[in-house]
Amino acid sequence: MLRHPAVPYVLPFAVFMGFLAIRQYLPVSDRADLAIRVVVLSAILLLVSRPVLDFRVRNWLGTIGIGIGVFLIWIGPDVLIPGYRNHWLFQNSFLGTLKTSLSADALGDSVSLFLRTFRAIILVPILEELFWRGWLMRWLINPAFEKVPLGAYGAQSFWIVAILFASEHGPYWDVGLLAGIAYNWWMIRTRSLGDCILAHAITNACLCSYVLATGKWEYWL
Repeated sequence: MLRHPAVPYVLPFAVFMGFLAIRQYLPVSDRADLAIRVVVLSAILLLVSRPVLDFRVRNWLGTIGIGIGVFLIWIGPDVLIPGYRNHWLFQNSFLGTLKTSLSADALGDSVSLFLRTFRAIILVPILEELFWRGWLMRWLINPAFEKVPLGAYGAQSFWIVAILFASEHGPYWDVGLLAGIAYNWWMIRTRSLGDCILAHAITNACLCSYVLATGKWEYWL
């Protein structure tokens, strides 16, 4: 199984989602939970995904602009329209509610905040871009995805990935959809995993800075 070409692209994301599914059942503190996740995901990326990772950036200015632009899209509706995300379209029994996954103790713990920030800025962009745009966009075009170049366009592939990416973000599905469209388009434009990883990392870095500066912890679901 580990020799299957999809494993380096899919395994980190699968483990990441697995951690999210079981976190409430783990009898450990938030700090320990975050530390375990960071260590395990880092190990998988280094030991399993390293051969397919490419951090080369082809368009620095555009990638930085995409990263910042997606951040502004993410917070824009809530800044411009107070109470916008209280609508049932965003908070309901299916999508969940605006509540951070971190406990009050973790929010006052610098180590927990560092680990959460590290995960968001360093690990999540790598594992998500490997899965969504490195693998799934190509696999939906042809299950023999290695024959499909990065950034290849297929309308069905483009929109399925954008919609699934949106669904991953719960109450933020609307801006998640726009983010998915932007990242998909940038992959098609640059044909570069490195550009998409950096753009995603910049978005998350801006959002983490915003959360830490304003205390709007609800962005950290």
